Amino acid sequence: MSRVSQAQAKENRRRVVETATRLFRERGVAQVSVADVMAGAGLTHGGFYKHFASKDALAVEALNQGLAEVGRRLDNIGEPGDESSRAGFLDYYLSPEHRDSPGEGCPLAGFARDMPAADPDVAAAYAEGVAYYAGKLGDTAAVSTAVGALLLARATAGTELSDRILTEALASLSANR
Repeated sequence: MSRVSQAQAKENRRRVVETATRLFRERGVAQVSVADVMAGAGLTHGGFYKHFASKDALAVEALNQGLAEVGRRLDNIGEPGDESSRAGFLDYYLSPEHRDSPGEGCPLAGFARDMPAADPDVAAAYAEGVAYYAGKLGDTAAVSTAVGALLLARATAGTELSDRILTEALASLSANR
């Protein structure tokens, strides 16, 4: 068997995390197997444990990657009172495009279904993400409204109700600032 170079191993790990981040957001951690992730990354199932101690370790890394992706958008929000960047973020967050792209969307919404039974490290990373969103959006009510509305809009996608949920949540968050 040929050995994989350090550069190739690093690239393989990056692909696994990227694939897991997308799949976990789309379907939830519990609904995605290690074999699903490895196949999606174009790698064999047997190579997984060369990169990660467990699926939970991968879930923490995937969640953190997803939070970092959305965090780049949140980082554009200035200090409390900077309504223009907050409004821009919420316009994106509560949009049909975001609702319809769970694999590239909010990891708080994508991972939410798994949190009641999550590994403590995954749950801790999730809680840190919620706290970060709350700090950037102004309070926990704002993040609860935004994430909850996104979850409900995804659950009712394809209906007029779904669009109304997004529109009314955005209006509520805009009025409360």
